[in-house]
Amino acid sequence: MVASLAYPIAALMQNKTTIGHGVATAACAARNEKKTNNWAPPLLTRDGLCEAETMPCPLCGQRQPRRRCPALGREICAVCCGTKRLVEISCPADCGYLAAAQTHPPALVRRQQERDLAFVMAMRNGLSERESDLYWAVLTFIAGARWDPLIKVIDADLAEGAAALAATYETANRGLIYEHRPQSLAAQRLVRDLKAFLAQLVPEEDAAAARNLERDAPVVLRHVEQGVREARKAVDEGLATAIEMIGRVVTAAGRGQEARAGEPPVGPPRSMLVLP
Repeated sequence: MVASLAYPIAALMQNKTTIGHGVATAACAARNEKKTNNWAPPLLTRDGLCEAETMPCPLCGQRQPRRRCPALGREICAVCCGTKRLVEISCPADCGYLAAAQTHPPALVRRQQERDLAFVMAMRNGLSERESDLYWAVLTFIAGARWDPLIKVIDADLAEGAAALAATYETANRGLIYEHRPQSLAAQRLVRDLKAFLAQLVPEEDAAAARNLERDAPVVLRHVEQGVREARKAVDEGLATAIEMIGRVVTAAGRGQEARAGEPPVGPPRSMLVLP
């Protein structure tokens, strides 16, 4: 019915002929019924056109809305749906457009995902199984850290902080107690928070697990330091290139685990950290 009415209405409008109210109402109602089951009496413009067909996307105010957004309860354009998904729009898990995008992401997104994962996996090369568990724990911390909004943490701060904390562990392994401090304030706060995070990974009363952590942590942190320093040589997305790539990989991994088995975001199996 919609297709049969579309051409006559356009022709009549071009000839400046008045459209009958009943015809326009039927066409508008058919469009509404096609887009949503929650039908409401259509609003018509003075020209007899369905008002829903003339209103721009409520997010960008430029393009025509063609997709029903369950999160916003209204229609938005395809571009805003694709670019603001899970960023500015809290998409529900049962959104068909979200599921389709995750199953078949655009080529540009796929290339970014492959590049991000390649960076993270290259940074992990050479680590043992136990060190790899700790490595993923460190990445989870980096991705989920709540940085001070007044101090922007960039790759240089992450590399400096990882190097300083690694040096502190290395010194302790030689029997000396000395805390190496990075120069930047952002790196200092990162070291403080990361050290506290790592201490929570093992029980206080488990001496063997604590020794394993002291041995493994500097190895893992040196890998992170080197990887972060090399990141912008491969791809330059700004001063926080490595931090953003790590964040995307950890977020995607956590979302995939939740979708498969309702599990929490990716993290290290704590039992693996206490193996001798």
